[in-house]
Amino acid sequence: MTHRLAGAPWLVDQPVRQVFALLNADGGEGRIVGGTVRNALMGLPVSDCDFATTLRPEIVIERAAAAGIKAVPTGLAHGTLTLVLDGRGFEVTTLRRDIETDGRHAVVEFGTDWQADAERRDFTINALYVTAEGEVIDLVDGLKDIESRQIRFIGEASLRIAEDHLRVLRFFRFFAYYGSGRPDAEGLRACAQAKTKLDHLSAERVWSEMRKLFAAPDPSRALLWMRTTGVLSAILPESEKWGIDAIHGLVASEQALGWTPDPLLRLAAVIPPDAARIDALARRWKLANAETERLLAFAAAPAPQPDLKDTALDRLLYRSGKAGPIMRLRLALASARVNAANNDADLVKAGRLSALLTRAERFEKPRFPLSGADVMAAGVPAGPKVGEMLRSLEDLWVERNFSLDRAALTARLTELAGLPRG
Repeated sequence: MTHRLAGAPWLVDQPVRQVFALLNADGGEGRIVGGTVRNALMGLPVSDCDFATTLRPEIVIERAAAAGIKAVPTGLAHGTLTLVLDGRGFEVTTLRRDIETDGRHAVVEFGTDWQADAERRDFTINALYVTAEGEVIDLVDGLKDIESRQIRFIGEASLRIAEDHLRVLRFFRFFAYYGSGRPDAEGLRACAQAKTKLDHLSAERVWSEMRKLFAAPDPSRALLWMRTTGVLSAILPESEKWGIDAIHGLVASEQALGWTPDPLLRLAAVIPPDAARIDALARRWKLANAETERLLAFAAAPAPQPDLKDTALDRLLYRSGKAGPIMRLRLALASARVNAANNDADLVKAGRLSALLTRAERFEKPRFPLSGADVMAAGVPAGPKVGEMLRSLEDLWVERNFSLDRAALTARLTELAGLPRG
């Protein structure tokens, strides 16, 4: 059966037509490949259009220059450059085959063989091409896997993984987004057998893949199979004894309450709130400073209790910031909502946690009315005593739930400084 995508808005887009014209002139051939084709056939949103071509990179660059199109050499060693039209980038890669791999890097040889190019790719659903006329070219039986939502390696799974060990994580990430039912059995076996190779990958590549997986609409099934095969424990040993059960309830709460899926919150759901272990994970995966700080704030925040008073929550938020307590509240609320279906006490607990979460999200840190200048104006000489007195007054202000105004605090400052009241 012939599949066609003729008339698709992204296919008739003017910059896309310009790239086709550049690649298909004078004996050359270009096709759109990969995610664009996959998503279009699955009825999912299409973003960037990537091209494969029979033309060598230097020829594409020459043609682009002649047409007044900017060409950026983003990966010439692997035959990849980016054409920039109307402010948009279109990745163009010469057909190639791998002639040497070590599980992380590949040496490629350029060519004009579409079959060889398709067979060097990872999954069948990612190796579909579409021509300028909208005809879908399937050289690896990817269309049937599109229809069944099966993530299947091209050729022998173990060989594809040996070429690039990151494909283990990509297998589960693509399953999270596009898979259905039980994962491909051969793929699962190959991933399980290759889990010991994952420590050869760079930290940046591991976290990049896991961040994308955690951002999937519902990563729970993929995480379950990662755990079953031992892959999750290999890259995230922190989750081994903690478990992944919280993910399902978190996703359900996100969907029910309109929360935006948060990869870092989902990661927090499957690891213990232990600062030392989180710090070790952050170093191992080389998390960004902001990501590390947020996870450490999560670990430092106390487990939320439904009987927590609003004023006590406000004091906590003032002292610790909002990030950690909000993460804790969301996870606690998600857990309570799971249990609320069969337990009235958890239903009440969920209601209270929801109210606390709303208060935390709306909290705006109040500004302490006094400064060091006020302390010195009260007669306290510059030095450590100024800071000590200011902290003492701020502690009093916080303990009184921020109710003391500037006049009341100034009066207390006068007392502490041992000065007569004016």
